[in-house]
Amino acid sequence: MKVLVIGSGGREHALVKAIKRSPRVREVLVAPGNPGIAAEARCAEVPVEDIPALVRLAQEEKIDLTVVGPEVPLTLGVVDAFQKAGLKIFGPNREAAILEASKVFTKNFLKKYRIPTAAYEVFTDPEAAKKFLRERSDSRWVLKSDGLAAGKGVLVPLTLEESLEGVDRILVKKEFGSQQLVIEEFLEGEELSFMVLCDGVEGIALASSQDHKRLNDGDLGPNTGGMGAYSPAPVMTEALAQEVMRTIIAPSLAGMREEGRPFVGVLYAGLMIQAGKPYVLEFNVRFGDPEAEVLLPRLESDWVDLFEAAIEGRVTKVPAKWRPGSAVCIVISAEGYPVAPRKGDEIQGLEAAGELAMVYHSGTSRKDGKWLTNGGRVLCVSALGDSLELALKQAYAAVEKLCFRGMHFRKDIAARGLAKS
Repeated sequence: MKVLVIGSGGREHALVKAIKRSPRVREVLVAPGNPGIAAEARCAEVPVEDIPALVRLAQEEKIDLTVVGPEVPLTLGVVDAFQKAGLKIFGPNREAAILEASKVFTKNFLKKYRIPTAAYEVFTDPEAAKKFLRERSDSRWVLKSDGLAAGKGVLVPLTLEESLEGVDRILVKKEFGSQQLVIEEFLEGEELSFMVLCDGVEGIALASSQDHKRLNDGDLGPNTGGMGAYSPAPVMTEALAQEVMRTIIAPSLAGMREEGRPFVGVLYAGLMIQAGKPYVLEFNVRFGDPEAEVLLPRLESDWVDLFEAAIEGRVTKVPAKWRPGSAVCIVISAEGYPVAPRKGDEIQGLEAAGELAMVYHSGTSRKDGKWLTNGGRVLCVSALGDSLELALKQAYAAVEKLCFRGMHFRKDIAARGLAKS
């Protein structure tokens, strides 16, 4: 069969590698892809936002299955358009993708269906939001812009002054493009990424993972799209996984059906484990990035079989077998990320790093035979190992082979996991 992957980052690079492992796949096409992906699959320069052009591409290329990587085309209705054209595609339709497109919808949805989440209020008036914060200045709050913001629309201020400044950033300057603000109770605990493959009625849990959102070691600095991940996460016990499925995933899938928005695809629950209990911080409607770069390589089963089973309403009938051991990925970012990343710096050591680990391209370009930086998150280096310690050692050994001006990466990825294991 012939498969189309939509997207251009490290997650899509990992999807390409995973899909190519299927004996059923003869060719993978990627739109638009990136130069790193182009070394392994044919790329078509079609933007992810151009839904009609993506449909035409799939028709012209006689694509048998399309897998959507990023959230933007999902929220624009790419699944609806492909289904209307009679094309098989994996991912939620536009109505279901609202779980990521609107934090206000999601918080109200969680409240309506009594799914555990932090207390919250929604604001459109900046003065009302500031009044709320001043009157509750003895508590910590999280500020969330309503719409999509590439993982950067969540502010976790430490002081009242930072909170008030955050209100201005979201509602006055409209830094993230939203007209609405969610002010949410700050939850203490350990964050966890919990992804489920869903067919509209049921779901199967994928292996657990833990992301590292902050830019710098010690979970300091601004929020980013993710600076690394590891799988499995020791905090996710079998008992906790069953509780998440029972108290969060099952009622969410039932609630979405009740709302007339049945969910097919990957439902990503960003969780906070507080005093042993799981609470929903956010929902995403696709594989996380960089979580995909540790989950996709760990599956021994055929990803194509699983994607088709979800589309056809039989996801629980196909077994998902995971490799023993662990996987780790280290994200390497450009100088200035996440605010104003530098571009155009030469990258050295890619071949040497590739001999030690899997190197996924997120933001690179190719010019005059040289690899150059072309984004905030430039590369993701992933390694498998019989233990978390061995996977970490291999991943960091590969990172040490890479070099470019301003290169930045965290040196404490999976520190919590190591401490627990």
